[in-house]
Amino acid sequence: MRSASPFSVSRSTTPARGHGTEPAAPTLRRRRPDRARPAAPPTGARATPRRNGVALVASLLGFTVITIDVSAVNIALPAIRGSLNGGMAGLQWVVDAYTLMFAALMLSAGALADRAGARRAYAWGIALFTLASLGCALAPGIGVLVGARVAQGGAAAVVMPASLALIRQAYEDARARARAIALWTVGGSVAMAAGPVLGGLLTDSAGWRAVFLLNLPVGAVILGLLVRVERSPRRPAALDGGGQLTAVLALAGLAFAVIEGGHLGWTSGPVLAAAALAVASGYAFRVVEARHRRPMVPLPMLTDRRVAVSLAVGFAVNAAFYGGIFLLGLYYQQLRGMSAVTAGLMFVPMSAVVTATNLVSPRLAERIGRRPVIVTGQLIFAGAMLAMLPLAAHTPVWLVLVLLLPLSIGGALAVPALTALLMDAVPGERAGTASGLLNSFRQTGGALAVALFGSLLSGPGDGFSLPGMYLGLLAVAALLLCTAALSRLLLPRG
Repeated sequence: MRSASPFSVSRSTTPARGHGTEPAAPTLRRRRPDRARPAAPPTGARATPRRNGVALVASLLGFTVITIDVSAVNIALPAIRGSLNGGMAGLQWVVDAYTLMFAALMLSAGALADRAGARRAYAWGIALFTLASLGCALAPGIGVLVGARVAQGGAAAVVMPASLALIRQAYEDARARARAIALWTVGGSVAMAAGPVLGGLLTDSAGWRAVFLLNLPVGAVILGLLVRVERSPRRPAALDGGGQLTAVLALAGLAFAVIEGGHLGWTSGPVLAAAALAVASGYAFRVVEARHRRPMVPLPMLTDRRVAVSLAVGFAVNAAFYGGIFLLGLYYQQLRGMSAVTAGLMFVPMSAVVTATNLVSPRLAERIGRRPVIVTGQLIFAGAMLAMLPLAAHTPVWLVLVLLLPLSIGGALAVPALTALLMDAVPGERAGTASGLLNSFRQTGGALAVALFGSLLSGPGDGFSLPGMYLGLLAVAALLLCTAALSRLLLPRG
């Protein structure tokens, strides 16, 4: 209703262009073109904001649904285990199958969006994500569920860059675009906060399959909105098939070795074969990228210490955050016996602090510099891992929430400054590549942390092992202390 008011004004001003003292015939000749001239701009003016708004809502919904899927599924893991009898290794694959494909395909998803056009690529990604969600909901066993999660992760990798490209296409004005991207970012933060609660509510009330079924109506709404979004131009962009294939094989081999090593034994044949595949594929990736005319990962970029340290810090921070989320979801339900809803609510204070710290971090970096903020964030995060060591089956709930405050602050403090540092370290035409590379490293860190924690958490009878939890926390704390030291030594002061 509000958007109609400017057009009523333009209609009221149109008759003023006619002059009643003129003869009838000339007046008619003048009025036709006079009416035609003002009619077009109001129509376009009315349609453009609406199309922009539709594009923003479609982008925001897609980003929200792929973000919720990560945190909501973590809360549903114990219910999935009870229903499908997958064991700890199965639960690890349910999480990592999604995250690893997301990480690996993120490297070339931006190029795909350019070649196909943002709207078309986004529609493909949402359609595949929706169908894969249906496959997850109908999965009769853990193997089918993991396969459907692979498809979900691949689709999410396409949705992420295409959603941002849609916003860039819809908003030409820099200020309006900045506001739209801010809304997009806040939507992701809200989705991450709401995911555990929503996952708990759905799991307790309708079963874990409802967590995936929720994606179906959302996907249908997004596809309906895309019909009203302008077509996106296609741009030439090289696809690096060899690099993409070797990246997927390297990450899959590494994840298999870490996940199954804790269950089959670190010297078992399949684990050693997977480790060998990871090493060979990693070397092949380097060779392919060095020879490709337009590689998806320009190797000279990695020689810049700002880029290299940023990627290492992104890996470590996500390892701590997503490893911690995976650990806590199981700790609340398996060790403390909380319901899925209660476990989800336990994440709300942490998510609120993350959102608030994300807003403070850029301002703090402007005042004291990026390096101190990045280093301090990692040290706080390492302290958070160590602060969780006293957790036991009967630790008071209020104390658990207090101990999790550093976990909320550390990553949220470091990542915004880290991202800004990386964007400044690369040329403008490489910004998309650098962003995809950072996201890929961050997702990989989260996936490998889940693999590590899952292997260590599996106690006798595949139960929850407190000593394994302590060992995992110490390992991640040590990693963060190492990357904090690298940041302090190698990053510029300014």
